[in-house]
Amino acid sequence: MSRLPFYLLVGVLFLAGVAMSLHRHYQLEVPWTPGEQRQVWEVEAQVNFTALGDPVLVDMALPSTQEGFRLLTEHTASPGFGLSFVEEDGARRAQWSIREASGSQQLYYTAQVLVAPDSRPPRLETPPLRRDIVWERPYDTAAAQLIERAWSRSADSFTFARELFHEFDAERQGENARLLMTQFDRTPLLVRLLNQAGVPAREVSGLLLEDGRRRQSLTSWIQVFDDQSWKLFDPATGEQGRPDNLLIWEGSGQAVLEVQGGTNSRVTFSMLSRNQPAAAAVRNQLAEDTLLNFSIHSLPLEEQALFQTILLIPIGALVVVLLRILVGIKTSGTFMPVLIALAFIQTSLATGLIGFLLVVAVGLVIRSYLSYLNLLLVARVTAVIITVIGIISVFSVLAYRFGLNAGLTITFFPMIILSWTIERMSILWEEEGPKQVLIQGGGSLITAVLAFLAMNNPWVRHITFNFLGVQLILMALILLIGNYTGYRLLELRRFKPVTED
Repeated sequence: MSRLPFYLLVGVLFLAGVAMSLHRHYQLEVPWTPGEQRQVWEVEAQVNFTALGDPVLVDMALPSTQEGFRLLTEHTASPGFGLSFVEEDGARRAQWSIREASGSQQLYYTAQVLVAPDSRPPRLETPPLRRDIVWERPYDTAAAQLIERAWSRSADSFTFARELFHEFDAERQGENARLLMTQFDRTPLLVRLLNQAGVPAREVSGLLLEDGRRRQSLTSWIQVFDDQSWKLFDPATGEQGRPDNLLIWEGSGQAVLEVQGGTNSRVTFSMLSRNQPAAAAVRNQLAEDTLLNFSIHSLPLEEQALFQTILLIPIGALVVVLLRILVGIKTSGTFMPVLIALAFIQTSLATGLIGFLLVVAVGLVIRSYLSYLNLLLVARVTAVIITVIGIISVFSVLAYRFGLNAGLTITFFPMIILSWTIERMSILWEEEGPKQVLIQGGGSLITAVLAFLAMNNPWVRHITFNFLGVQLILMALILLIGNYTGYRLLELRRFKPVTED
């Protein structure tokens, strides 16, 4: 029979698991290792104005996910005001409203922004050119001469913008530039000149992030477009490029703040930088469950904590498969060591080992007495279960009386599994002697300890919880190991006499 379908299945499972894991790491920025830190900026915008006793409508631009930054969370503090978030043409805005207000008013907006160097810039539509540009004399002549001079020294829209900005530098500023500066503000003037030359451009507002700064204002930048690409320019210096600490707050050329029903409005910004675990920084994005972002982070926290343990079981199962099929270790029950390892995670290794040995030892003694009663199997196993519960209860009470709080965790042991383990070991003792009991019992403990060490590793816990594709990879590995039909390592000792000869 052809094994090709089997290997195709294994290959598909492995590749699918790798692809899902890589997607979560590179697209969703889930880290490979636990404890990895990410820089998060907490930015607070404070809006102040004086209400006139009439209905008030406050409209403020909001930041969004952009190149270098990803918006994590946002919340507001606006007692008595209604609040709506509006998005039009890709621009996000917050609108506060109230039927009547008077006196000094303060509104707060706070956003957490993750520093994400791999975040892609949003796709922006080229703004329309202004066709209604009219200059009064003699400003029309000065503007035309500036545009002509910069145009002759440029090769495309970006170099033209750079040359035009240099015309307003202090060392190169001529009479035409000085004349226009007496009548117009620098940034709107430059945008107006670019539009007149047929170069799409607009003014945007950005916030320079500096740790611990308070009462900061937005700075003006000019966005210049050339076909489908765009560049950012500093209108004060003419430098091309975006600083790493610049957060674009308003990027559609609209007003940052508009207040109806109030006067003396202004907005100031405070900011604070801090580091936090990368998994926590991207948790809200992981909760957005999609087909490619299938994640248990969308579940409530209680269920997440449950699955964090459940997802470790395949790791323990892989350890059992390796030790039983490749090494040849015998265990009492196929996957009983995995359940014991789960109990060790709850109790700690030392406490779990002592508790397991005590319960099994006492259980075997009591089970040896039950064998003289000639009970049926169901009744005998039921009696063993009740006995195990009694043993665990007694040990817990004694541990509490002696101040050994760690002994209370013995209740995490799976009682049914312990009962069946005692029953199997008792039958094995009667049929094959104490040696086989020690071999299988010792093999079970060794397997449980190794499974515990693998499952309790922080890196393993992080990978299994955050990358569900790992489960497919484990499935592929287990299928491959299950296809092994060679000698086990412990069986090779049979050939020792041959090597001696």
